[in-house]
Amino acid sequence: MGKRLEGKVAVVTGGGTGIGRGIALMLGREGARVVVGARREALLAETVRLIREAGGQASYLRTDVTVEADCKALMDHAVSTYGRLDVLVSNAGVYPRRLLPDLTEAIWDQTIDVNLKGHFFCVKHAIPYMIAQGGGSIIFIGSVHGYTGGSDVLAYAAAKGGLWTMTRNLARTYAPNHIRVNYINPGWVASEGEIEHRRELGYPDGWLEEQGKKLPMGRLQTPEDTAHVVVFLASDESSQLTATRFNVDGGLSLIM
Repeated sequence: MGKRLEGKVAVVTGGGTGIGRGIALMLGREGARVVVGARREALLAETVRLIREAGGQASYLRTDVTVEADCKALMDHAVSTYGRLDVLVSNAGVYPRRLLPDLTEAIWDQTIDVNLKGHFFCVKHAIPYMIAQGGGSIIFIGSVHGYTGGSDVLAYAAAKGGLWTMTRNLARTYAPNHIRVNYINPGWVASEGEIEHRRELGYPDGWLEEQGKKLPMGRLQTPEDTAHVVVFLASDESSQLTATRFNVDGGLSLIM
C-alpha cells in the first residue's frame, strides 16, 4: 500500500514545535515533501532533520507570519524547491491569557496579528499557486475557544472565531477552483507553552495529566491526534470535504 500523500507538497507554519512539528512529521511519513516555517530557525532545522531521518523530504524557511513578505517567500520557496503547492497547514499561533482589565492594546494587536492576519497573509499567497495547478487543500488550526470563548482568552477567541468565518468564506469562494478549506480544533495538548504557563501559575507537576483524566475521552490530546486528521484532509480521501470544522478534543467542547 502506497503512502497517502505521495507526490504532494505541504507547507506547515509554526512547524518548529508542538502541534506544528507533529503535523509536519506525519505529513513527511505519509510521503509529502514538507516545507516548514516559523521564527526560530534552530527549531525548524530540528523538524527538518527528523523528517529526513525518517526517510522524508523537507526544507524550511524562517518565517514571521505577521510579515506579508515572509509569507509570500515561504510559498514561493515551496514551489521553487519542489515544483508545486498542494497543502497549506496554517498553524502558527500565540496563546496569551489575560483577563479584560489586563488585556493591553499591544497584547490584543499581537494576538490578532499572529492568529488571524498571519493566516490571511499565508492563504493570500498560497491560493494563486493552487488555482494555477487545479486545486489544493487549506487546513486552518483553530480552537474551541473560537466559539465557546473563555474569561482570560478574549483576544485569542476573537481571532479564532474570525478564522472560522474566514474558513467558510474562502471555501465558498474557491470551491470552483477545487480548493478545499477546513478547520481543526485541537484539544487540550500538553505543549511546551501550556506546561510552562501552568508552572508559572504555580500548578504542581502532573496537574495537566490529572485534568486530562477528567475529559470525556479520559486523556489530554497529543500533536499526533491532530496530525492524523490533517493527513486525512490533505489527502484525496477528503476530496468532498470543505467548510468543515473538526473537533479533535477528546470531548472537551462538550464540557466547556
